Amino acid sequence: GAKALAFSLMVDTSILMLDLSDNWLQGEGAAAIAEMLKENCYISAVDLSNNKLGIEGAKAFSAMLLENTTVVSLQLSGNEFDDHAAKYLADAITANSKVEILDLSYNMFGDKAGEILGTAIAENTGLKELKISWNHFHSQGAAALAKGLGANIFLKVLDVSYNGFGNSGAAALGEALKANTVLEELNISNNRISVEGALCVAAGLKENKALKRLNMTRNPMQSEGCCGVLKALQANSGTGIEILDLPDVPVNKELAELCDAVKILFPNLLLRCGGNMKLQRKSQSKAELRTQPEVVGNSQKAVA
Repeated sequence: GAKALAFSLMVDTSILMLDLSDNWLQGEGAAAIAEMLKENCYISAVDLSNNKLGIEGAKAFSAMLLENTTVVSLQLSGNEFDDHAAKYLADAITANSKVEILDLSYNMFGDKAGEILGTAIAENTGLKELKISWNHFHSQGAAALAKGLGANIFLKVLDVSYNGFGNSGAAALGEALKANTVLEELNISNNRISVEGALCVAAGLKENKALKRLNMTRNPMQSEGCCGVLKALQANSGTGIEILDLPDVPVNKELAELCDAVKILFPNLLLRCGGNMKLQRKSQSKAELRTQPEVVGNSQKAVA
């Protein structure tokens, strides 16, 4: 089936978006589609999510990306890519400068893949959005990925949520944020980042002026970690942060007061704690006694 479809698409000039997600194509089907994409110069968006492509699929698409100059959006989530597959994908990420959106989430990448992909990300000159959530990046691999981010000067959106970055990965992210002047959206939710790691990220935020959206929910940062992040914003008058999502934590006096102070400094900031309105109500009531600024958060607004 995939071969017949690929043959018909070889010279088709009318189809610009190809969605073959959830079709169990596996390696053989992926190879047929990849060969077609070497010839087709009209399709710009490809979705092959959840097709069990495996190593053979990674190999085929890597070879395709070395030749294709038309595809700008590539969805490859849920394809059982592991550390071996990462090697092929990294070659393509390094060489291809046309793909702007790449989704590699819900795969089986581990620390070795983190090292390999981190190097590729550092050298890539085209990607603007990378989703690599729900993998198995832990301290070493996470640090390598973060290091790649620090060196990249094109990536604007990065989602590494639901991995295991921990404090060492968070420390590397903090250093990357000090150096990076391009990234605008970062999702590091659910990464086992505790107080120590949160303070490292905060150190990066203190110097960063480009980041606009930061999601740190579902991390065991406690009130102390949240306070550290807010203090970093306080100290950075040039921060670009517009939306900040922090974990749902018990609100002590220091956190509530910091929330008020930051909101007064940055009245347009949308600040939320784990989607919990408790902090927002407390901060709002305290702030209203002073200057009646805008409410701290708006539950009707969604965070990307």
